[in-house]
Amino acid sequence: MKRLGARPAGGFSLVELMVSVVVGLLALLFALRLFTSNEAVRQSALGGSDSMQNGMVALFSLSSDAEQAGFGLNDPIIAGCNTEFSDTEAFALAGATRAGAAITPLAPVVIAANGTAPDRVSFYSGSALAGTGTLRLTADYAGGTSIRVDRFPWGFAVGDVIVVAPEQPGGRCALAQVSGASAMNDAEPSLRIAQSEGLRYNSGQLGANFTGAASRVFDLGPAASLSFHTWSVADGYLQLRATGDGGSSASAAAVADNIVSLKAQYGFDMRAGGAFQPDGGLQVGQWSATMVDADGSGVNGDAGDWQRIAAVRLAVVARSKAAEHPGQGSACTATTVQPTVFAGQVPQGVAAVPVTLDVAVAGDPVDWRCYRYRVFETVVTLRNAGWRPPQ
Repeated sequence: MKRLGARPAGGFSLVELMVSVVVGLLALLFALRLFTSNEAVRQSALGGSDSMQNGMVALFSLSSDAEQAGFGLNDPIIAGCNTEFSDTEAFALAGATRAGAAITPLAPVVIAANGTAPDRVSFYSGSALAGTGTLRLTADYAGGTSIRVDRFPWGFAVGDVIVVAPEQPGGRCALAQVSGASAMNDAEPSLRIAQSEGLRYNSGQLGANFTGAASRVFDLGPAASLSFHTWSVADGYLQLRATGDGGSSASAAAVADNIVSLKAQYGFDMRAGGAFQPDGGLQVGQWSATMVDADGSGVNGDAGDWQRIAAVRLAVVARSKAAEHPGQGSACTATTVQPTVFAGQVPQGVAAVPVTLDVAVAGDPVDWRCYRYRVFETVVTLRNAGWRPPQ
């Protein structure tokens, strides 16, 4: 029998407890979805920031190199000459073709085009202010470590890099280092190119023959300031092989990460006949990733074509650091089409040559569509034409 004034028992009923659990689970589910959404947005924003930074570093490095390309190599005698080159530290000149034959041209820029895959781009420059052949051979050279010249080699120091070239453009050139010179009062002045410790470009001979009184010697400056650089992309890194003391002659050094493509195009001056006036400046009339018969000589890749390169067009593609995850049972949609570069007309009226790129990184198990990409482009005018001596 219920006593008067007794209180009901305290606590929650089973129904109240179940309702509380359901409400709590719904609140937790909402919080988790909100956190996941915010994290995805954060990762996307960070990825975009990373790709922006990496892409800008990559393009700045390339364009800075291109701006100095051709300094000291501006004389038409050596522009595009097929150069004999030896290096004990294993740097190699970039290859090209001339009328179907393989050559290693000495030029401001050499592009190894690779279709939709990344290109390999080389920029060459010296440090000597003259950039002209100040010495002439007085005797035929057919081997050995001595080069007879027409006067005492003022300004040529031991260790300087020299190029010996025939006066007729497009011939065979040779690069070496000065190991010594004749005395000032020597009746037959000469330069020596003997092998010696620290002279990495000397093999004991030039590797080509030269005719006296029809060949010249160019001084490119000290070996430490010789700027022969080759840029490439591999495994998601922009890489650099370079002469100098950086230790990247034999194997490439990484410069920027999450770079998935590098593309380049030559800008040729296509003016014909008397309309071509290089002393008044070059004009881009055609873009091409490979050599063209720009001078109309009938030979693709001869010295005249190399001398008509007015500019270089560069593009790098950077991707986000982190991949975005697709929804369950669906494919990635962060990027749905491959990037395209060089689609715009630069300068106005010059036909663009667009290239659609393959940005998949070999060995990456993640689908390329799961990343976001940024394209960076620039056009750099080559200044070697403005530095060339009057003809």
